[in-house]
Amino acid sequence: MKPLTMLAAALATALSTHAALSADDSLYKRLGGYDAIAAVTDDFLHRLEGDEKLGRFFLGLSDDSVARIRQHLIDLVCFSTGGPCAYTGRDMKTTHKGIDITADDWQRMLARFGETMAEFKVPEKEQHELGAIVAPLEKDIVAKKG
Repeated sequence: MKPLTMLAAALATALSTHAALSADDSLYKRLGGYDAIAAVTDDFLHRLEGDEKLGRFFLGLSDDSVARIRQHLIDLVCFSTGGPCAYTGRDMKTTHKGIDITADDWQRMLARFGETMAEFKVPEKEQHELGAIVAPLEKDIVAKKG
């Protein structure tokens, strides 16, 4: 479950109905709900797996393991953005212990996440709100500098 948190931040997409949504709507709703979060998660995981440096975190994982990571990530984002999901995965510190994710890996992950958000045209306001959810996770995910 190495990239679980990497993706935890990761996720959101605004549907074309975004403009019709109220400012009082949850981030989950403004991002387009479950299906939009799942689509963004799929794109983001694909980018991580294909990355020349971050792809190492997926080596040796079975399709079933990747599917479990995907579902945990979707549930985490759904829950963290005010959606109806329950996150049943482990905490981020436990999940990433021993993986040796570096500060450079973290920055690279954020860049891939930015590419995904650009691909899905996530509005700036929602990007900032997602960033505020993801940023505090760094201390539990990054094991070492550099």
